[in-house]
Amino acid sequence: MIKLSTEVSLHEMPEKLSYRRKSMMMGSCFAESIGTKLQELCFPIDVNPFGILYNPVSIANSLEILMSGKLFGEEDLFYANGLWNSFYHHSRFSNLNKQDCLADINNRIAEASKTLRQSNLLFITFGTSWVFEDKSSRQIVSNCHKLPTSTFHHYRLTSAQIVEIWIKLIERIFDINPKIQLVFTVSPIRHLKDGEHENQLSKAILLIAVDELIKHFKEGRINYFPSYEIVMDELRDYRFYASDMVHMNEVAINLIREKVASVFIDPEDKKIASEIEKLRQALNHRPLNVVSDEYKQFIEKQLEKTLQLKDKFNYLDLKLILDQFYLKRVS
Repeated sequence: MIKLSTEVSLHEMPEKLSYRRKSMMMGSCFAESIGTKLQELCFPIDVNPFGILYNPVSIANSLEILMSGKLFGEEDLFYANGLWNSFYHHSRFSNLNKQDCLADINNRIAEASKTLRQSNLLFITFGTSWVFEDKSSRQIVSNCHKLPTSTFHHYRLTSAQIVEIWIKLIERIFDINPKIQLVFTVSPIRHLKDGEHENQLSKAILLIAVDELIKHFKEGRINYFPSYEIVMDELRDYRFYASDMVHMNEVAINLIREKVASVFIDPEDKKIASEIEKLRQALNHRPLNVVSDEYKQFIEKQLEKTLQLKDKFNYLDLKLILDQFYLKRVS
């Protein structure tokens, strides 16, 4: 048979994603896409409690905050473009009301801080080694919030800088959660605003930094998943890209999710995920007539299947799916 692509070899991971154990995923919009898919399948995974983060320093800062239990006050916010914002957070946390902004931030910190201490797996996705440093505070920001470019100093981290920060950070993570394992990946999504060549250099720095971290720590505690290599080699075709020719489309995200499942999910949980996927498809079903007896019977049947699955595996959290079926039944 003629091979039409080079397949990236994958290694079985020592720790699995599980419906019985919590996990956390932090990093770029690629992490967001994969993590959201896993949440839709009802895995107990916390995704980006600070919103989408791209550079290793901002991700490290966020984890430090979760470990310290720091709560944000008014002094941690700034007002710009009609909104209250935080340099530690994505713009999804920005708000017209200062107190609402703080409440959203602190509620997520409290929730994620607890999850980090209970998780068996922590996925980290680095997006770029380019950073924006606020000139007045010298803080590397997680989001520029559309402030003028002149507000920031823009530069590229070195692999040595990343490794130094993350060795200390990982040691702290292991102290607060001795059972946790880390999985690093580098986002395949290109940051072309920095330039094509500069993007390649940036990704190379991230790959080298991750490799150094894996070598530094005990074998098995830190692993690497080759998202970048899968897209660059196996999916080397623009049919796998969205219309901007930078982000991955739904087909590519699903393909990578399947590869994640192949090494991170055990057979029993794959079967459960498959059943939940069918329920999700049923939720998305568009009937010709929502008030017909046939559709009402269809919803009742799906509700029964969901409740049976919950009874069989009582550790599953199917509340969101149940709530949506109940809502469809009432309407």
